[in-house]
Amino acid sequence: MPTTNKLAVIGGGAAGFFAAVNAARLNPDLNVTIFEKSREVLSKVRISGGGRCNVTHHCFDPEVMSRAYPRGSRELRWAFEQFQPADTVSWFEDHGVELKTESDGRMFPTTDDSATIINCLKREADKYNIDVLNRYRVEAVKPTDGSQFTLSIRDHESQMFDTVIIATGGSNRRSTYQWLEDLGHSIVEPVPSLFTFNFKKNIFEDLAGISVANGSVSIEDTSYQHEGPILITHWGLSGPAVLKTSAWAARYLYEQNYDFTIRVNWLYPLNLQEVQRKLKKLRDTNARKTTQKQDTFPIPNRLWNRFLELADIDPKTRWADLSNENIHHLTEQLANASYDIEGKTTYKEEFVTSGGIPLDEVNMGTMESKKVPNLYFAGEVLNIDGITGGYNFQSAWTTGWIAAQNIGSE
Repeated sequence: MPTTNKLAVIGGGAAGFFAAVNAARLNPDLNVTIFEKSREVLSKVRISGGGRCNVTHHCFDPEVMSRAYPRGSRELRWAFEQFQPADTVSWFEDHGVELKTESDGRMFPTTDDSATIINCLKREADKYNIDVLNRYRVEAVKPTDGSQFTLSIRDHESQMFDTVIIATGGSNRRSTYQWLEDLGHSIVEPVPSLFTFNFKKNIFEDLAGISVANGSVSIEDTSYQHEGPILITHWGLSGPAVLKTSAWAARYLYEQNYDFTIRVNWLYPLNLQEVQRKLKKLRDTNARKTTQKQDTFPIPNRLWNRFLELADIDPKTRWADLSNENIHHLTEQLANASYDIEGKTTYKEEFVTSGGIPLDEVNMGTMESKKVPNLYFAGEVLNIDGITGGYNFQSAWTTGWIAAQNIGSE
């Protein structure tokens, strides 16, 4: 437990701000300073959810919630016992921000404006006289003999603090973590997580924006497979099924240099046999109609016609004229399509990183470093990452809150 009262929070993002305002609330004697290297704090909050801010996910069971994290699941299971989505909802409601739940479980402010969240956190910082310093890049943190820390800051004089929270977020560059290694911590190699797949040969480029509500994506020769909506982009595929797959397979795909093959079932949960039976029934019942018309499968017309072309079927062919071989090829295109992937694209303007500070070097009950007393971590600088849907913000709120409880309690 810290015995003196100067707290530095390095990183002005969700985890940093949440840790700072909660620590200051718990201990009015704390002198809290937030250091942000860029010109704007909470920038990721601003762009999240298309500018609406996906604050958290409507899952109030810590066990179930923890399963959404490819890295950190076991540790967050117990962290969520301290602060989970229900607590996040209550915290923001207590501070004048009401959240709403959408059909997929994502939770947003009722204003549909990320500025609502940003303004709330900034008001709290003002309320507790937290000093927020933009364009202050901390380049080193060095423990002193007197149980304090010296912060070396680019283009500014060094400053002394009693306690430090590192909430700098994730980065795909290993060099970004060198100053943390200098403190004695090891680093799990950072790699991208949560990204879209780029086709090696883009056969759907002109269909960008078309989606299917239920599909499945699997990585060939692995056990990685996830279901959900699939969205066609200008470069390849996105949507929850792809993003979940990218998150769970992040480290594997990095090792493959993002050169791999996926299998897509556009009609999940139907399997190959079920799709084939339905196609044969269409051939029997729609015999005189052309194949370009069907109402059996929930596939947009333009995408359906592309599947016909890929199966070497002229859309003007009558259903009655389809051979069993035609049916077989179309079945494969619909329920077992194979696409070569070459490269990735960051999901919108957001990025999530797998890697960072190993969780076994942190006391997850307090977020304090096991190597350096009075040094704490919060947010994505830890080796924690979740799938899309508000999970990454929730881990930021949770880890920031736990750090604040330990630092701010008398």
